[in-house]
Amino acid sequence: MENYRSLSAKEIETLISQSCTCDDWSRISVKERFSPCNIQHVHFSGDIKLGVFDKEITLEGGIKKHTGIHHATIFNCNIHDNVFIGKINRYIANYEIDENTYIENTELITTTGNTSFGNGTEVAILNEGGGREILITDKLSSHLAYIMALYRHREKTISALQNIIRQYSKDISSNVGYIGKNVRIISVGKIKDTKIGDYAYIEGASSLINGSINSNESDPILVGQSVIAKNFIFSSGSQITDASLVENSFIGQGVQISKHFSIYDSVYFCNSQGFHGEACAIFGGPFTVTHHKSSLLIAGMFSFLNAGSGSNQSNHMYKLGPIHQGVVERGSKTTSDSYILWPAKVGAFSLVMGRHYQHSDTSNLPFSYLIEMDNSSYIVPGVNLRSVGTIRDAQKWPKRDRRKDSEKLDQINFNLLSPYTIQKMYAGIDILKTLQKLSGETSETYSYQSTFMKNQALRKGLIYYQMAIDKFLGNSLIKRLEGTSFKSINEIRERLKPDTSIGSGSWVDISGLIAPKSEISQFMNDIESGSINNINSINERFKDIHSHYYSYEWTWALEKLEKSINKPYTEFSIQDIIKCVESWTKSVTDLDKLLYEDAKKEFDLISKTGFGADGDEEVKQKDFANVRGVFEENPFVMEVQNHIKIKTELGQELINRILPLA
Repeated sequence: MENYRSLSAKEIETLISQSCTCDDWSRISVKERFSPCNIQHVHFSGDIKLGVFDKEITLEGGIKKHTGIHHATIFNCNIHDNVFIGKINRYIANYEIDENTYIENTELITTTGNTSFGNGTEVAILNEGGGREILITDKLSSHLAYIMALYRHREKTISALQNIIRQYSKDISSNVGYIGKNVRIISVGKIKDTKIGDYAYIEGASSLINGSINSNESDPILVGQSVIAKNFIFSSGSQITDASLVENSFIGQGVQISKHFSIYDSVYFCNSQGFHGEACAIFGGPFTVTHHKSSLLIAGMFSFLNAGSGSNQSNHMYKLGPIHQGVVERGSKTTSDSYILWPAKVGAFSLVMGRHYQHSDTSNLPFSYLIEMDNSSYIVPGVNLRSVGTIRDAQKWPKRDRRKDSEKLDQINFNLLSPYTIQKMYAGIDILKTLQKLSGETSETYSYQSTFMKNQALRKGLIYYQMAIDKFLGNSLIKRLEGTSFKSINEIRERLKPDTSIGSGSWVDISGLIAPKSEISQFMNDIESGSINNINSINERFKDIHSHYYSYEWTWALEKLEKSINKPYTEFSIQDIIKCVESWTKSVTDLDKLLYEDAKKEFDLISKTGFGADGDEEVKQKDFANVRGVFEENPFVMEVQNHIKIKTELGQELINRILPLA
């Protein structure tokens, strides 16, 4: 480390000749190789440390500027090597500024006292009236936030987690702010009590107060024009631009907030997007997306959501105020002009269409349509399993993971079918069969949880759910036996033996992390006992749970297979396994055929309306083909056809491998 020294008399003389002033020159210390030639029109006060300024910084467009300090007031600052500071309208106070950073035409940068840089800020999510507050931190994951917000009945857990975050916030608190290496701060208004990580690019922002911009070299943060942020944390890879307003909020890794979006008392986790609209008191789990000017997300919990234009919810209970909340489980969509009156709960991978005032709970009927008909809510169970849109969503989410940071805070399970969704399908089958039993199999309409269901929808729902269950169980079995040769049924049985007892019972979706409920309970027990007592250990535990997903999944799936075959796996026969594989092959191909037919609707005559505007039918067909392509050549259609072939061959390969052992 290079030593610091006092200014020489000659250096002081040079600085004075370059219109520099200082309250006390003895309080300035510099590196041995320091030269004052690139410091002009600067007033220093307090304790100052200066590095060397002997290099150029290259800006966008190839413009180069020699490092140094020009036209600025500097108070109590440590400025590292080769920093450029110019045209500071008021002053920079109480900051450490790391090397190769560029700051120009900025109003004010100051740390006003001891601050935790947004860490420990209380955010009142879901319930504006309070009761589900979480404390945000640099290392906040969607899973930790979920537990803090939703497990309020575990008072010891919540208290311990709050203490951990408060201690972390205290540990990182300082009366000196920090601006990292290779940062660009250009034409910014006020920066107060804000920590800025390496390689951050901040241009044109209006006000940044009490926050952390956790940028790094591998995944920089962009803060753009007219952004106003107060009591905030921006995670690596995030982009907050275009006059967006952020207050009392956490912005996760790879999140994009833009186009005048307003977000208050909310958390938005990895890869979410908020454009044009407004979010208030929401829990935006991973991949929560709203793009439209008229959309409002309020007092709700979402993940993998696509909100249509004009999507809206209401959480008001008249005299008692906005105390209600809603949950839209992972993978759901709301269509244009859809509305839900909280409280309500929407099952995973559902489509919400129309306006719904009945406070329905469809959480045990996943992959459904919730449709408004005759001012009532109708549920069409399981129909989204055959929707092209559902499959496209499942395929695109992993591809749209924008996180480049090696430390990923959110542990994301992208699986469409998992113990979490399959357990709900089992529950859904029980519900549908009970409705049939109570109201009769020939009943025209059934009533469930403030919704209605038509007879045909119920019967098809039973079929769809069973197909998905067969597909999931078959997937798990084939994956377990994949790439292994066997000499006997006993060797197969040995391979079927679970790696762990963990996985039995209920599963939960902890905002992206799909896990056995028992593991989440054990996590909370460890928090309460103190065996997990810091934020890093918390995140490591979530990583560990996520890394063992497939082992836990097999434990759960095998139990369901045993129940389906009606014998323990130690007694499974070759024929039992073959029958399971055959059921899997049929379910996969049948679902793919349904997807094929659904895709075909995109190419029917109605879809071609508006094409060939000035021509006859032949022109319409040619215009459509040139714009949308031919159905058989559509990439998704070709993928479905190929998927049928591959999966059929995969199932047959396993049968051929074990059949000689029968």
